Amino acid sequence: MADVYPFSAIVGQTALKRALMMAAVDPAIGGVLVFGDRGTGKSTAVRALAGLLPPIRVVRGCPFHCDPQKPSACGSDCERRDASGHATYTDVISTPVVDLPLGATEDRVVGALDLEHALTRGEKRFEPGLLARANRGFLYIDEINLLEDNLVDLLLDVAASGENLVEREGLSVRHPSRFVLVGSGNPEEGELRPQLLDRFGLSVEVRTPTVLAERVEVIKRRAAFDHDPAAFVETWAEEQARLSRLLVTASQVVSQLPVPDSTLEASARLCIAIGSDGLRGELTLMRAARAAAALEGADEVRLSHVRDVAPMALGHRMRRDPLDEGGSTARIERAMLEVFDA
Repeated sequence: MADVYPFSAIVGQTALKRALMMAAVDPAIGGVLVFGDRGTGKSTAVRALAGLLPPIRVVRGCPFHCDPQKPSACGSDCERRDASGHATYTDVISTPVVDLPLGATEDRVVGALDLEHALTRGEKRFEPGLLARANRGFLYIDEINLLEDNLVDLLLDVAASGENLVEREGLSVRHPSRFVLVGSGNPEEGELRPQLLDRFGLSVEVRTPTVLAERVEVIKRRAAFDHDPAAFVETWAEEQARLSRLLVTASQVVSQLPVPDSTLEASARLCIAIGSDGLRGELTLMRAARAAAALEGADEVRLSHVRDVAPMALGHRMRRDPLDEGGSTARIERAMLEVFDA
């Protein structure tokens, strides 16, 4: 297996790295959308995240990575269980990080009839697709704003239900498909459909570094990795292990962190002030703030955590103001000054 550039070795792009780690700590946040210039490390960061994620335990032989501790929802491969309902045979695998290429067909994404099995044995059997492989993991789509409309519709259905339903060629298969959706793209190449944009919990804008020392360091590290990937990965192994432990610890405590009423009220006032539609903004803001607090090792969610994550949790939920040239981040920062510092 080829060495992957270490997450911990990525220079700069603090907001991007933080958003990905927060989504890993609490998948309920709803995924991460990364828009920005070409060549700024968007794809590198997403694929490097896999090196930090803890392994997961799955039902042996299950193509959908079902949880051995939960009742089966995906067929006979998961039915070998003891009296307590736990799977009898299990394996440990790496958390899935699956790429969905732009040219993927609908059959490859959702799954289809296994033609080879049907022709050789005369039996109908389901061949799982990318949505099955991504269950309990991450699904990454580069250039997501160029994704075909029919695949966007599929993703919206699965994201809403947490299940993939396939009915074709005489097959009727339903299997769990819960994943963290990560998309990246260049805004110059087109906008994202509003329905899909709303499904992302966090959005991050990345820019080409303008600091000379930072650009030089990027070149040095990339050259060292290309020259000897194994040695470069080993150099960063200790920092990788530290970040991995941080993710595990934060994931274990995130649901237990208290959120004071004063913090909830301030967050709701902020969402009202910026005109956020619905209540998804508040819910995402609180989940993101709680994940940020868990990563920091805090004992509760504070207003400072809300301030830190508000631009990425709310920036893509604001209605556009053609007369405001500052962008969504600047508008949120102004709103926070008015709401929090009044």
